Amino acid sequence: MNIKTLLPLILSINVLSGCVTSRVDEMVFNEPEIGIGEATAVILGRRHGSDYATEPDFVQCVGTHIMRKDPTITIIPETYFLDHLYPWFEPRTAPLEPRNLQRFAEERPLLQKLESLDLAYMIWVDGSTKNTGSDGSLSCSLHGCFGFATWSNEANYEATIWDFTARAEVGKVNTESSGQTYMPSIFVPLPIHAPVKGAACDGIGDQLLEFLSGKF
Repeated sequence: MNIKTLLPLILSINVLSGCVTSRVDEMVFNEPEIGIGEATAVILGRRHGSDYATEPDFVQCVGTHIMRKDPTITIIPETYFLDHLYPWFEPRTAPLEPRNLQRFAEERPLLQKLESLDLAYMIWVDGSTKNTGSDGSLSCSLHGCFGFATWSNEANYEATIWDFTARAEVGKVNTESSGQTYMPSIFVPLPIHAPVKGAACDGIGDQLLEFLSGKF
């Protein structure tokens, strides 16, 4: 196979993506009728310790997805929120249940900072994207790489919505996505990625958007 024949094959493979299946479950107890108005929300990733953390890029993706579809919604960046309220939302001190927010009323400096943000909802995201298996093989030498490999990815996330004023849990969204990524190689490896994490971000972002926005 000469380079003129190979080039169209390379270009066609690069525009492909792996197959992804996705499912979203929603459970809402008390949805605002007209959205959150001028109030704000923050999306935080659960971090139970050094060995477990929801990926910051996923948390950012969900927030960006919501604000892109409804620019009137203000999502406070996670890093800004954590820095602004340090150390109250570090893994060892972050509230694990809505009722734990009540103790913040006893911390006057913290309460003032929270009030300055006009915070309406705190959304906790828990989960991760993992590689669940692989198959095939690639062999590389000075002359290039040849073979075919594939691996499976699975994304599982749950978003829990807390009403900050009511100190209550008011909704929950679960999303599961899975997909297969392929890596054919004729001289050069050509990965065909399955956008599993992106599909999970879109799914959970759309459901949160319906909750927060009065437009959907």
